[in-house]
Amino acid sequence: MDILLLKFLTDVIDIVKDILYIYMWVIIIKALLSWVSPDPYNPIVRFINDITEPVLNKVRLILPVGSSFAFDLSPIIVILIILALTQLLNFIEYRYIMQNIPFIILRR
Repeated sequence: MDILLLKFLTDVIDIVKDILYIYMWVIIIKALLSWVSPDPYNPIVRFINDITEPVLNKVRLILPVGSSFAFDLSPIIVILIILALTQLLNFIEYRYIMQNIPFIILRR
């Protein structure tokens, strides 16, 4: 693989990790906002709800507890999934990209 392609791939992986990190913080903010009962017509609250609810609803459908449990575990599960994806991207970046860079530089 060429060094430019490897640099491009590391940049793409870094951007994806940054997006996942920002989304994780948006989910944390959503969980904190659920404790204070904010104005649902606030544009910031609506934006946070619009980008987090589709993912959280899919996790809620998978959870076996349903609505009988008083505590919503879906933000915790989504955050754990985001952290696992970030670790997977770190592994891919190190194992398949960063280890090939010295071989490409030495081959030239």
